[in-house]
This record gives sequence, C-alpha cells and structure tokens, in this order.
Amino acid sequence: MSFIEVLYFIVPSAILYATPLIFTAIGGVFSERSGVVNIGLEGLMVVGAFVGVYANLQLGDSFGANTPWIAMLIAAITCGIFAILHAVAAITFRADQVVSGVAINLLGLAGSLFLVRLLFDGRGQTDMIEHSITRFSIPGLDKIPFIGKLLFHEVYGPSLLAFGIVVIAWYVLYKTPFGLRLRAVGEHPMAADTMGVNVNRMRYIAVIISGALAGLGGAFYSQTITNDFSHATITGQGFMALAAMIFGKWHPVGAMGAALFFGLAQTLAQVGKTIPYIQDVPSAVLQVLPYVLTILALAGFIGKATAPKANGQPYIKGKR
Repeated sequence: MSFIEVLYFIVPSAILYATPLIFTAIGGVFSERSGVVNIGLEGLMVVGAFVGVYANLQLGDSFGANTPWIAMLIAAITCGIFAILHAVAAITFRADQVVSGVAINLLGLAGSLFLVRLLFDGRGQTDMIEHSITRFSIPGLDKIPFIGKLLFHEVYGPSLLAFGIVVIAWYVLYKTPFGLRLRAVGEHPMAADTMGVNVNRMRYIAVIISGALAGLGGAFYSQTITNDFSHATITGQGFMALAAMIFGKWHPVGAMGAALFFGLAQTLAQVGKTIPYIQDVPSAVLQVLPYVLTILALAGFIGKATAPKANGQPYIKGKR
C-alpha cells in the first residue's frame, strides 16, 4: 500500500470519526460562549445515540432511505429538550455547573440503558438498524485529481452538514447581533444586562442549541459506526468534543480542526493494524491513543487558552 493509498484510506475515515465530534464541539462552543459550562456533552450524545437508533427502528418502514435523517432530527429535538434540565439547574437555580453536567452524563446513560431494557425485552442493546447513513460521491468534484478521491468520493451527507454548521456557527457568533449578545453574556453579563440583553434567556438558548447539536452527533455516530445502541456505543466521544472545544479556543473553526485531529486518532485506533506504517504497533497502544492524545492536548494547551470571562459563573442581577 503506497503513501497515497494510505491517505485515501485514512482521511475519509478520519472525517467520519470527526463528524460527531464536530457537531458536539460546536454545541459546546455555543453553551460556553454564553457562560455556561457544559460537561454534560457526553450524556447528551448518549441520549442522541439511543434516540437516533430507536427512531430509526420505529420509522424505517415509513421513511425508507430518509429514515436516518428523520432520526437525527428527532434526536436533536429530544436532546435540546433534555439539555433544559442542565439549563434549569445551572441558570435558574444557579447550581454548580460542573456538578449539573456530571448529573446529565449519569442520567443520560442510565436513562438510555433503562429504556433499552424496557423496550427490547430486557436485553442490553437494541436491534441492528436496517437503514443506516450511506456514502455518496459528489458529482464533478470527485473527479478532481487527488483531492476529489480524498475529500469528495464516498462521503457522508451529515459530514457535509457538520462542516456547514461550522460556517453557520462562525457567522452567527461573529457577524450577527444574536452572536454579539451571546458572547457578551459570556464575557460580561452585567454590561449586557445594562444594555437590555436578557442574560438568562440567551444562556437558555445557547444550552438548548448545545443539546441539539450533541444529539445530532450521537445520532450520527450510532447510525454509521455501530448501527445499534448499547452501553458501549458512546465511550468518551463527548469528552473528546469538550477537549476539541477547549483546544480550539472556543472558536467554531478551531473546534473543527481539533475534532479532525481527534478523529484521526480514532481512525488509527480502529484501522491501524491494516496500515503498513503502523501495523506493528501493539493494538492496546492504538486503542488508548485517542484518549492519550486528548489528555496531552489539554495538558499542553489548557494554560494557553482563555475561556470566556464569565464562563461557569451564575448571573445574579444587580450583583457585581
């Protein structure tokens, strides 16, 4: 296998594994730019993965090939609603945001597994879906020498959506009044309040957006990589997305770049034994690679990244 062939093999797989991280990391950007720490991205992804598979199984006969997209939409709506629990605790009741996020992680996993056992005759996993998300080639672009086969051949539609959401998120956050208000409540909520911005409402909206995008990430993962749901479907991807958000300096484009980096690490962990250059590396090393790189990236970068000034701080009107 030549180096070019290795690239043709690795890059599309890296984009596949990065896609759910991009969705979830951008959701984290919205939440934390508003001043609300969302450690619960992992639990939101778990719920999205379960809802995506369950909706796929229930609606497959009605929607056919379009079922995965409908399932992703349902997962996004469900997780947006589920994220309100975190918003109520962190914003309305001013609970510790990290503790609230951990509770979301525990509740998301436990609740999903309980529903699996309830709905699937006591088993620990769902049935396999029949309508998974399929690949397609982009006509014209897939004929471009080298780049065409690398980026536009056999791609996933939601991957294109993820890159589109990065652009939309950048535009919304930095080029619209809504984005200015959202960033203002994350940097200096009292000043924003003085200018007539409803701080709590903006934070609620941001947390709900983060939940919806994490739901998309979880539903995409379960309908492409696993094609079912169990306790092992989402195993740290939410935390990787959180790390990607920090590594990307709370910026949509930076978060996307970090997600692609972690997606590459996951790819090497899954298919490294088939790649000539690293096939002799012990499989245990490849399996822990994504998590080790996540820790190293944060350890070497966390002190150099500055979070929004009011991140993690509940806002009390009139109190400095």
